[in-house]
Amino acid sequence: MKFEKIHNKGQAQIFRSQYLEYFTKTHPLVIWGLYLPVVIFLPFYSNLKFGFAPSIIALLFLSGVFFWTFFEYIMHRFVFHWTSDNPRIQRISYVLHGNHHEFPRDKQRLFMPPVPSLIIASIVFLLTYAAMRTNAFAFFPGFLLGYLLYGSMHYAIHAWNPPFKWMKPIWRNHHLHHYKSEDKGFGVSTHMWDQVFGTGFDLKKEKENKEEVRKLMYEKS
Repeated sequence: MKFEKIHNKGQAQIFRSQYLEYFTKTHPLVIWGLYLPVVIFLPFYSNLKFGFAPSIIALLFLSGVFFWTFFEYIMHRFVFHWTSDNPRIQRISYVLHGNHHEFPRDKQRLFMPPVPSLIIASIVFLLTYAAMRTNAFAFFPGFLLGYLLYGSMHYAIHAWNPPFKWMKPIWRNHHLHHYKSEDKGFGVSTHMWDQVFGTGFDLKKEKENKEEVRKLMYEKS
C-alpha cells in the first residue's frame, strides 16, 4: 500500500454506490454505544448465570483486554498490510486499511463500521466460546473494551498531541508507521508487541519531524 501522495483533505471513495459508501463510515460514539452495554452486561451475566466469582471475572476480563493488544498487532501486521500481486487481495487490503493510509485525516473511517464490525465480533465470540466455553462471557467483554480503547487511542493519535509524556512513544510509533515505513510500528494502543517481535522504531535514533506529525492531525475548526 504505497501511495505517491498522502491526502490531508477529503476521503477515499471505496464504492461507486452512495448507499454502500454510507455503510463504510461511522462515528466513534456509535461504536461505543453499540458495544459498551455488552461490555457492562456480560460480566454481570457471568456472575448471575454461571456463578463466577468477581475475582475470576476480573481476571478473565483483564485477560481479554490484554489479548486484544496481541490480536490488534497480528491483524494490523498480517491482514491490514497483506501484500499481494492479486488485484482482488489488493482491493480488500485497500478497503480494510489502505484508504486510511491514503487519507489519514478521514475521521469517519477510524472505527470499523457497525455492520462488518458486528459480523466480525460475532465470529470472534463464537470462536472464543468454542475455545473457552462459559469463560468467554467474562473474557469477551474485556476483548471488546480493548477494541474500544484501541479505536479511541487511534482517533486521539491523529487528533491531538499526547496528553501525557509517557504516551509520546505510542504517538511517535504510529506517526512513523504512517509517514516513514509501513513495515514497522504496527501497534497502536501499545508498541509492546513491536518491541517483542522486532518491528518497532528506534525512537532514540528517529528525528522527530513536527511538520509531518502536524499533517497527520485534524485541523482545528
